Amino acid sequence: MASVLELNDVSVVRDGNRILDSITWTVDSDERWVILGPNGAGKTTLLSIASASIHPSSGTALVLGEKLGKVDVFELRPRIGFASTALAKRIPADERVVNVVLTAAYSVTGRWNETYEELDVKRARRVLAEWKLAHLENRRFGDLSDGEQKRVQIARAVMTDPEMLLLDEPAASLDLGAREELLQLLSGYASAPSAPGMVMVTHHVEEIPSAFTHALLLANGRVTASGRISDVITAENLGSTFGLDLEVTENDGRYTARAR
Repeated sequence: MASVLELNDVSVVRDGNRILDSITWTVDSDERWVILGPNGAGKTTLLSIASASIHPSSGTALVLGEKLGKVDVFELRPRIGFASTALAKRIPADERVVNVVLTAAYSVTGRWNETYEELDVKRARRVLAEWKLAHLENRRFGDLSDGEQKRVQIARAVMTDPEMLLLDEPAASLDLGAREELLQLLSGYASAPSAPGMVMVTHHVEEIPSAFTHALLLANGRVTASGRISDVITAENLGSTFGLDLEVTENDGRYTARAR
């Protein structure tokens, strides 16, 4: 399988602080990765490189085969699906849900003077239906619940059939029902042969969709463990990453963790 992301000895330094330190990591198109680590570990910064939002201070980063620093990122970014809380804040509160998804075709976050074909509208409506949002098509984005907004963001992210999908804490702030519904949808999407390579950041092992295949653990900007999810999500690895004595259990591809 082709690689969608290749980082080689990547570091990010800001104001003298080393946020990422010598990260070497590859994501293939048939892999679904979760990134976990404590606050300040560098998870969001790593995702920012993957989304071509920032360049590394040193090392090389290939995103969809293109080297950051040598490629027009404005041509690269539309090939990447991205959903995050920061992006949600840029979506106009009065934007209709169907338009939130539709405007992904132009990588903008509000209808203006773009021209869309009927095929685009049909595609947006189909994606909304796939993420159980068809009944919200004409609702204002700002009137939706947190769970609905999260799903609209993901629907927007997959609208253009991206070559890589990046999700920054998609289950954060959701109640139990909304979280489980989202994780079921994400797991179904991740299981599809046509799905792109995926990377998801989360703080909790309980939020890992069952269909995800790999995990990367970060602490203090460095990788503490990386590989197949069953090999990485262990009490030993998580304990050393979070600095706690943990008990980790797995049931049908879902994980839980608690302090001993």
